[in-house]
Amino acid sequence: MGTNQLKEITEELNNSSNISIKQKTQSFINEISIISSKKSKLNKWGQKAITVAGGNGPGQGLNQLNSPLGIFIDEKKNIFIIDRSNDRVVEWKYNAKKGKIIAGGNGQGHRIYQLDRPTDVTVDQQNHSIIIADCGNNRVIQCLNQNQQVLIENTHCSRLATDKYGFLYVCDYKKNEVRRWKMGEYNNEGIVVAGGNGEGNQLNQFHYPTCICVDEDQSVYVSDYNNNRVMKWRKDAKEGRIVAGGNGKGWNLNQLSLPAGVIVDDLGQIYVADYGNQR
Repeated sequence: MGTNQLKEITEELNNSSNISIKQKTQSFINEISIISSKKSKLNKWGQKAITVAGGNGPGQGLNQLNSPLGIFIDEKKNIFIIDRSNDRVVEWKYNAKKGKIIAGGNGQGHRIYQLDRPTDVTVDQQNHSIIIADCGNNRVIQCLNQNQQVLIENTHCSRLATDKYGFLYVCDYKKNEVRRWKMGEYNNEGIVVAGGNGEGNQLNQFHYPTCICVDEDQSVYVSDYNNNRVMKWRKDAKEGRIVAGGNGKGWNLNQLSLPAGVIVDDLGQIYVADYGNQR
């Protein structure tokens, strides 16, 4: 056995998750099989932050924001921000000193070039269009080359999410459901993928869902605000599973208080914005 082979085996042993030893003959040396399951390393976040957008007090200037809510960061590190109280969406390019209005900014209203208390933004990676949850107008709109069009109507859209398969997910806080559309195919009512069974606290219900995210397996995670829990709905599931909270409203580590945001990382770890507990 060569030196390089020994190094490879040592490396596998150091990074292995399962090792099984199986006897093949009566000889002293038995076959050793190594099953390695490599995962990304979890690094601790830095404790010092820098301002990348705004930071100049509330206002309407291009270097200001007023009640920023949802954000989306693209592959070039450009940040798209829902500037809620200014009824606009602004793009801050990487290291920019001010933003650029890409939707709204024409006063609060229902016309196609206006927004009314928008709540979230995402980007269609196929055509690079901007998709906006125009909550006050009960619609989802698309902005492409400074032209806007309505994609989905009659939805009380609080949050948006996309997956790698080209689907758009819309969280409706009044209907207590999450629906899914294939991007580019919006001439239908979509498919309910979570909730849709009225308001309540059962495993197939929500009570004011506020935020969603979708993982690699198309499982949908929902912050169930008034039920003080986070739910996970696997693809094609008929009910969800509680993955955080669900033990009444409170400040203990097994409790949540009005969870307002949720995100899942590549390791499957869940991060919750526990609004009522300021944590």
